[in-house]
Amino acid sequence: MKPKILLVEDETDLGNVVKQYLEISDFEVDWVLDGKMAFEQLRLRHPEYQIALIDVSMPEMDGFELAEKMVRAGFNLPFLFLTARNEKKDRLHGLKIGADDYISKPFDVDELVLRIKNIIKRNAGAEPVNRSLITLGDVQFYKDSLKLIIAGRKEIILTPREAELLDYLFRNENRILKREEILTQLWGENDYFLGRSLDVFISRLRKHLNVSSCISIDNVYGVGFVFNTHSLPPGR
Repeated sequence: MKPKILLVEDETDLGNVVKQYLEISDFEVDWVLDGKMAFEQLRLRHPEYQIALIDVSMPEMDGFELAEKMVRAGFNLPFLFLTARNEKKDRLHGLKIGADDYISKPFDVDELVLRIKNIIKRNAGAEPVNRSLITLGDVQFYKDSLKLIIAGRKEIILTPREAELLDYLFRNENRILKREEILTQLWGENDYFLGRSLDVFISRLRKHLNVSSCISIDNVYGVGFVFNTHSLPPGR
């Protein structure tokens, strides 16, 4: 089976060239044009990929923001930055986020292929990372064990539906979520009884998260909720 790559590049000419060359070099490539599309693709299919190649300068969500979201979501996917920004502080920031490499444009495509192969080979022998762990500020959420740890001292075991809801909130931070959207996305339908259950789950999660200095669940009157992240330290 060919190694599969997610290429995130908003320059169509460069994206086409890189995609075609990588395919000639015996990789399978999915190419997306921006960070939001990339995160949604990874949210649905991240286990399929061996590496992500991420352009730094993109509209709406730049490469650094995308990589930070990937790390927080626990995707456990190596990534390499492609960028025209060659300043030392940018390289250090990219590596601090967790990048396996940082290659400046214009670059030699043969060199890029070699770096990709080395990263995939290195990660194939690495110890597995706990993909079920999501960390955000002072909150740790272990999806598989339904465990929530807040501020290093408060530990809660969630119900399966509470955990499912919290996972959805983590994946949609800082945006207004309509009640009907949550219900249909998580449980397939929007009815009165599920709506009442959603209110109970939100109330419980909000009570737990009151201990956190970084996360809150706020009501948007007549619409739904916002999973707010605030006061997060650099690198989150």
